Amino acid sequence: MIQRIQTLYLFLSVVISAGLIFVFHLWTNTEDVKVFATDNYLCLGLFLASALLSLISIFSFKNRKSQFVMGRVNIILNFILLGIFVYQSLNLSGETNVSEKGIGILLPIFSIVCLVLANKAIKKDEDLVKSVDRLR
Repeated sequence: MIQRIQTLYLFLSVVISAGLIFVFHLWTNTEDVKVFATDNYLCLGLFLASALLSLISIFSFKNRKSQFVMGRVNIILNFILLGIFVYQSLNLSGETNVSEKGIGILLPIFSIVCLVLANKAIKKDEDLVKSVDRLR
């Protein structure tokens, strides 16, 4: 079951949440210093929790219902992370902290898209198994 398409989507979510946060910066502050997710412990913790939840979801392929629930929880976690980024960039007035936004702010959106596609594939598999069980 590891060769399913939802595994690819979940692995892509792991790469986005755990790998790309070290490559792309979140924003540039007023001193022209690039701020990465490793500089903010809350963001780093949420990114790594999202990656860990996706990784656990990959290896729980025998229980599709819990895999689906973990995907939903992971989507909510990424929405919380996105909300923190929006709050950080919009709440501060003027040039106090965030001078220029980086592509790292969009990483939760890419992760959410991957997780939604994975949940769609998990739901499709679950429906297929239920339809086969009705025929028995």
